Amino acid sequence: MHIAYRRVCLTLAAMHAYRASLLRFDAAGRPLFDTDGLLVVGPDAQGRQRVQDAGAHAEVAARHPGVAVTHWPGRILAPGFVDMHIHFPQTDIIGAPADGLLPWLENYTFPAESRFADPAHSAEVAEVFFDELLRNGVTTSLTFATSHPQSVQAFFEAAERRQLRMITGKVLQDRHSPDGVRDRTEQSLVDTEALIRRWHNQGRLGYAITPRFAPTSTDAQLRGAGELAAKYPDTWVHSHVAENKDEVKWARELFPQARSYLDVYAGFGLMRERAVYAHCIHFDDDDRRLMRDTGTASAVSPTSNLFLGSGFFDFEGADRIGYRYGLASDVGGGTSFSPFATMLAAYYVGREGQTKPGVSIAPSQLWWRHTGGAARALGLDGVIGNLQPGCEADFLVIDPKATPLLARKTALANNLEELLFSLIVLGDDRLIERTVISQAG
Repeated sequence: MHIAYRRVCLTLAAMHAYRASLLRFDAAGRPLFDTDGLLVVGPDAQGRQRVQDAGAHAEVAARHPGVAVTHWPGRILAPGFVDMHIHFPQTDIIGAPADGLLPWLENYTFPAESRFADPAHSAEVAEVFFDELLRNGVTTSLTFATSHPQSVQAFFEAAERRQLRMITGKVLQDRHSPDGVRDRTEQSLVDTEALIRRWHNQGRLGYAITPRFAPTSTDAQLRGAGELAAKYPDTWVHSHVAENKDEVKWARELFPQARSYLDVYAGFGLMRERAVYAHCIHFDDDDRRLMRDTGTASAVSPTSNLFLGSGFFDFEGADRIGYRYGLASDVGGGTSFSPFATMLAAYYVGREGQTKPGVSIAPSQLWWRHTGGAARALGLDGVIGNLQPGCEADFLVIDPKATPLLARKTALANNLEELLFSLIVLGDDRLIERTVISQAG
């Protein structure tokens, strides 16, 4: 069964094909585009809808005679977007004004998050959050909850009902945090393990061990998190690092034995495959090599970094050293759920904020970093973020003529890069005509 959000509901018991233009990526992240494409989906052994075949209509249709076809002329089929770092409890504080990261946390974030001790509030916001993600074409996110187990429970329950592939975890913060969000060291680790056992790998759900950031956890809590990360190696680790210069200075004062802020996490066993750190702005090459050598990935959050004045992610440095990264909205420090806003902000950062100025990120690469590249950074390559055979069939139906200006601009595109850049610069949620989720029959 597939459920398509916005406008239609499709129920499929067997293979079905969709005809439209088709965007996907090869193993190197290069775009593959068929102006007249065909996407064939069907159930796997567990009944989950997966891509069975994809490519040019003339070739693919010949391999699947008799399969029913839904034709969407003038539309583009594309992989669902993957948001590598977002805070569902901060949905209501998007656009809250502040002088920078630390005042923003104190004045807006922590008061809002304290309300998530209430299960009813957590459940209400979770529904709004998922509606917004799907309306904007985001089908998977690596997500911060709060320090309250109730927030994690509400998130997973809502995601499970919708059969979404989602990842979250209880935030760990046992110091330097106000009443209402500060947890207790031993209980926080007990709660984390109980939530892992209850929810990790339940359907399409995954658990992330989630220290908020090193300054808000004691050595004992970080050590316990590292022990859990070793005990459950297929979980994720999710935190923040090197976002803001004041934060970096604070971390150095609290952990003087560490070579750098990033090295704090390495010392506690929190850098490995499926470890993801948001921001990673104030790095040197030793930090970048540590990311690469441990298989750790960065979640680049350009709208948040611009909004809070935190600095610029160094795309050139990341590519030169060769470590994994993908794009993220970082709502509510980020200013939009829209992947188009995130990709455009990443382009700005690439142009202005590099060690080597003037990096121009190709539109197809921006798109890759928010789909298949983000999936690879999460350790989910070949599972989500692409429309190649074997991938779960989360996909978007995009209308490149969703607004009058888009219709005019996309009609003038001479090649794929021009088309994708038009969508990035001028696009928003109106582009997403349907969000189709791979569900089990």
